This record gives sequence, structure tokens and C-alpha cells, in this order.
Amino acid sequence: MRLRAWSTRLSITFALLCSGLSVAHGRDLLEVWQLALQRDPIYAASGYAREADQERIPQARARMLPYVTAGANATLDNSRRARDLSDSRSDRRAAWSLTLVQPLFDLPAWNAMQRADFEVGQADIAHRIAYQDLLLRTAQAYFDVLAAQDSLRALLSEKAAIETQLRAAQQGFELGATTITDAHEAQARLDLVLASEVNLRNELQLAEDALARIIAERPGPLAQLRPDVPLPAPEPNRIDEWTTQASYAGLSVTNADLQTRIAQEEIEIARGQHAPTVDLVAGTGTASDYGMDGYRAGARSLDSTVGVQLSIPIFTGGEISSRVREQTSRLQQARALLENARREAVQAAQRHFKGVVSGLSQVAALQAAERSSRAALEANRTGYEIGVRVNIDVLNAEQQLYVTQRALARARYDTLMDGLQLKAAAGNMQDADQVANNELLTAPESS
Repeated sequence: MRLRAWSTRLSITFALLCSGLSVAHGRDLLEVWQLALQRDPIYAASGYAREADQERIPQARARMLPYVTAGANATLDNSRRARDLSDSRSDRRAAWSLTLVQPLFDLPAWNAMQRADFEVGQADIAHRIAYQDLLLRTAQAYFDVLAAQDSLRALLSEKAAIETQLRAAQQGFELGATTITDAHEAQARLDLVLASEVNLRNELQLAEDALARIIAERPGPLAQLRPDVPLPAPEPNRIDEWTTQASYAGLSVTNADLQTRIAQEEIEIARGQHAPTVDLVAGTGTASDYGMDGYRAGARSLDSTVGVQLSIPIFTGGEISSRVREQTSRLQQARALLENARREAVQAAQRHFKGVVSGLSQVAALQAAERSSRAALEANRTGYEIGVRVNIDVLNAEQQLYVTQRALARARYDTLMDGLQLKAAAGNMQDADQVANNELLTAPESS
């Protein structure tokens, strides 16, 4: 696991060096991802939790290893006559013991060791889920910033076009070529755009705040998705292969399966309470009652014992049987949750596979709509200049173009995210997917 993580970091570092041009002009997705790995508190907490859970194995193993206890005591015995409290006599006693116990047969301890292995595996899966979640959150926050920037950029272009149209309408009215209605229509459309601009600037600020929460600093200029870059299709392009993969290899499914195995071990641990335990017990120490000094002083003995101790539980008030029944129900609960995790993973794979496929179709349709809207706008502008189109026609054509551009930008980012979510549902999302998305970006436009 550590070797894989090291090679992953090495590949990301190499990719960063290769993409130095875009990084020099603004942060790209890989650089933001590296900052997220270093600074995201949720992922850091997951790492600490994993380290803590790793200790379950040595704790379980300790129950099968020898343990040594030492004890010591010292007493002072003072005796006096009851009548006049005279003739005082004092005895001092001291004793110590050293005991070693080596479990020879302890079925619950052995089953607890097996359970600890599954618990550590579950901790590893939880850390991988946190890693996958961080990758998705980082990509989503990054693309949300780009989407807000694209929407704002399209709106500003629409604003500039409306302002040009407003000036033309005002000049036409002053020259008597048009009515004041054209100027009023353009002014009303401009006022609506100004209101939308305030809203979009706020959305951009919120998107940057969300990304800053992950990387602990303002993102600054970001590398942008290249215009007209082809988006990747699912590979393989068959939904049944993705759903099969998700039902068996999805991280949520793997986690639920490990929980089922833990529940099975809990049953064995509960049943093992009926089994006898055998321990090797060795001890040494002073067990003599002779005093340390005074009239009872004498030779002190050193007593040592070695033996095998057998313990057989006969009756525990029904507690063991109750625990077995409890853990059996827990196992059924875990199996039901495993089945639910499989169904959710399959549903997620289906949803995101269809999201990628329909997203690619939507992107292609919106690209065609953008070309048509641009041509329609040019035609309306020409018609307005020669008097066969009115001002509102131009304004509607401009609005249609920029609305299409904003929808196209959002559709491209949503398609990329559906691709990542699809791989996450199937449990095979890797850093290479982040590298592949980063290759679709280009340096940000200079402002």
C-alpha cells in the first residue's frame, strides 16, 4: 500500500513537471489536488483514524502472548495489652510475588485476532473511501469554479453586446431612424443582465470559497477546460460491465462485505466463550509468614510453582447464549446492508454511465446549437442594420447565444464529473483519472 502511494505521488510529481507551462500561468487541477492531499482536514482525520485502527492487531495478538505480573506488600503488626496498653510488640512483614501466565488454548482470543484482521482491512477501505471522496470533492469544487467563471464570462459578453445594441438604438432614435422603444427594450434587457451579473459574481465567490476550504487558501487563477476539446467516453462502453464491477469491487460494497465478515467472527467469539481455556502459570515469591525482625524473625522461604491451569465455563446465567443470538441478528443485519450496498453501487454505476453517455450527446447538441445561435445572431444583426429585423430580435438572438454557451459549459463539467463518479462507483478510480482530466485544461486567459 505504501509503495503504491509512493509511486502515485511520483507520477503526479512527474505530471506536474511536464505541465509546468500551465502551472506557471495558473494552478491546474493536479496542483490543486496536491494541495488538497496535504491540507484537507477530512482526509487528514481519516489518516489518523486508520493509524489508530492499525493498533487493533497488536492489541488482539497481546491476548495470546505471555504476560507477567509482579506484586509486593509490607505490613506492620503492633500488639499491646488491653488493660494498660503496655508491653508493646511490633512485627514487620514483607512479601513479593512474580507470576507469568502463557495462554495455551484460548478460542475467543484467536477469533478476536481474526476479527482484528478484518477491522484493519475495513480501516484501509475507509481511508481509500476518504481518498476517493477527496478526489471527487476537489474535482467538483475545481469545475464549479470554472463553470461559474464561464457563466460570468458569457454574461459579460452578453452585457457588452447589449450595451452596443443600446448605443445603436439611442443613436438611431436621435437620428430619427428608430423609435424610443428600441432603446427602452435594450435598457430593460441590460438591467436584467446587470442583476444576473451580481448573482453570478456571488456564485463565483461561493465556488472559490468551497475550493479554498479544501486547500486552505484562495485558489487564484485556474487552468481552464480547452474549448472544443473532445470529452472521453466510458471505457468499456458497456453498462453491464460497469454494473458488474460496481456490485463486487465498489468500495462501499467491499466495506459492507468486511463488516459481514466481522459479524461472523463476533458469532465465533461469542460461541467461544463456552470453550475451556488452558494457561501455563509460573510463579515465584516469598510466601512465608516469618517476620523481618523481632522475636518471630527467621529464615524466609522462596516458593516457586509451575503448572497448567484449566478453566471450564459451566453456567453463566445465559449470557453467552444471549450474545450468540445477538451476534446472529447482527450478522443478518450486516448481510442486508451488504445487499443494499450492492444495489446502491449498481444504481450509481447505471446513473453515472447514462450521465456520461447523455452528457456527451448533450454537449454535441449544445455545440451545434451554439453554432446555429451564433449564425442566427449575425443574421439578425444584419437584418436590423438593413431594416428587416427589429431591435428585440437582436436582443433575443444574443440572449439565446449566451444562454446556450452557459449551458454548454455546465454540461461539459457535469459530463467529466459523471465520468469520475462512474469510476468511483466501480471502485477503480485512480490518480491517473485526475491526470487525464488535467490534460484537458489549458492556461487561464490573461485578464
